[in-house]
Amino acid sequence: MTVIDVFNGDADGICALHQLRLAEPQQSTLITGVKRDIALVKQVQASASDQVTILDISFDKNRDALLPVLETGASVTYIDHHFPGDIPEHKNLTTHIDTDAEMCTGLIVNALLNGQHLAWAVTAAFGDNLLTTATDAAAPLKLSDTQLDQLKSLGTLLNYNGYGSTLEDLYFPPAELYKRVQPHASPFTFINEDSAYKELAAGFASDHERALSIDSERSTDDVAIYVFPNESFARRISGVYANELAQQNPTRAHALLSELDDGSYLVSVRAPLNNRTGADELCRQFETGGGRKAAAGINKLPANELEKFANAMSVQFASS
Repeated sequence: MTVIDVFNGDADGICALHQLRLAEPQQSTLITGVKRDIALVKQVQASASDQVTILDISFDKNRDALLPVLETGASVTYIDHHFPGDIPEHKNLTTHIDTDAEMCTGLIVNALLNGQHLAWAVTAAFGDNLLTTATDAAAPLKLSDTQLDQLKSLGTLLNYNGYGSTLEDLYFPPAELYKRVQPHASPFTFINEDSAYKELAAGFASDHERALSIDSERSTDDVAIYVFPNESFARRISGVYANELAQQNPTRAHALLSELDDGSYLVSVRAPLNNRTGADELCRQFETGGGRKAAAGINKLPANELEKFANAMSVQFASS
């Protein structure tokens, strides 16, 4: 029997898998990538009796690749919070999918494990910009304000590391970062003992300072669109900076576009925090788009569709 773990390379994916493997240790084959690399199930090579766990990637984007895996006889557990589309019934498939805007995969796993490793679930929620939800979830831990800020920082940095068009954009390949997290039952020991935390913090501070110097290209009361240059820092900071903009302007939707080598754009969209819905609907209008209600993206928006995107975003988030 082979155990195969498929997971998003961001904070939520890493923390969700880490909780599971703290509770149920397994030597497993890891399949992951940059945050936007969500078509991961096609990499699964499974046989009968294998166990496959899939975390924090869209069922809708992986359905066609999943069906052959199920037909091998492998058992599949699918845990996620993105739009799933139609979920087939299959004897080898178990799903735990909750698309509530205040839910993340780490919190779904936390519920399945009855809170065994809650601090890592809180870290996942912070990473997904669910700040109030994360703070509320942390209540049983009775953390100090300083400790809560540390988990927020860790979630932010794990998420930051996942953004980029390729692994070369990242400070750590997500599989490597997961392996560095793996020995730590407590997120606080990872923060204090692994140099990866300090390296990510320094990188984030530098990228964030550059992001602050870029003004919006278009801005109304309802939406704001930022265009970042074709540089690694822009791709790394895009998602976390979009989260920050959403926190600063909770009644407005935000899009952060990072230019790619071919002139197209990598897009991060955040719905208004006071109405966390519509981001996935907007992005699914475009070929490489997807995500969840509060936060979504487009992997490659052609330059000639920029006006179409801007218009669609204005319509999607027009105040009533």
